[in-house]
Amino acid sequence: MKLISICPSNTELLAYLGLIDSLIAVDDFSDWPKEVNLLPKLGPDLTIDMDLVEKLQPDLVLASLTVPGMERNIEELEKRNIPYVIVPNPKTLREVGEGLLFVGKITNTYERATKIYKKFTELLNTYHSLSMKVEHPKTIYWEWWAKPIFTPGASNWLTEISRLAGGRNLFEDKLEASVKTDWEEIKRRDPDVMCIVWVGVQMEKVNPKVIYKRQGTEQLKAIKTNQIHILEEPLFCRPSPRLLVGLNKIASILHPQIFPALYEKEDPLMD
Repeated sequence: MKLISICPSNTELLAYLGLIDSLIAVDDFSDWPKEVNLLPKLGPDLTIDMDLVEKLQPDLVLASLTVPGMERNIEELEKRNIPYVIVPNPKTLREVGEGLLFVGKITNTYERATKIYKKFTELLNTYHSLSMKVEHPKTIYWEWWAKPIFTPGASNWLTEISRLAGGRNLFEDKLEASVKTDWEEIKRRDPDVMCIVWVGVQMEKVNPKVIYKRQGTEQLKAIKTNQIHILEEPLFCRPSPRLLVGLNKIASILHPQIFPALYEKEDPLMD
């Protein structure tokens, strides 16, 4: 089966299912595992080169609607009669895991998918148990974008990750998945920890001076205690099982005495 993925999280789901060898092309932002960097690139996920997709004649395109604007890809796939499937957009970690089952069914890898899903849920349960040992959860400010400032709200997996890591999302009182806010509000809430994961920006390209230059930054608890962390965006902002690697990372930052490095290798779900 010749597969094309036009979304990084879908590419990662295929990797967990052992289907990288079936991929014939991916979007520009797909970068894990490293083997996909050798494949033809189709452009950014919001402006996929559909002429090239059509020319490659895939048996199936794995599409997504996780980001506004992706619906244009679906319209083009429909117009050109290119076979495709939309992987459901998850809001919780368990729904992220269920994405494995969904893709497993349509790619004849359901047995492998169920095994990985079982490990995925077992790890979630482990973190839930460990989080119960945390007596004083730390408030976490997650910054998704700098100008204007966006941060995740309650209906986002980062709220769940925060709790499983022994913390609380600073904006979990806001129901929406993505909250537009401002620096004055963040200063008022005064988080214990700041995590910077600008969407679509590689960690090494994030300039922390952008934050330190903001008015009154030095007054924040997180700054006074050196608890500002520039983190790998793919481990926190993509709806793939790699979120568990991100969970392990933030949990060991918040409460290293409760959450040691649980994994001997980078990703516990990969063989």
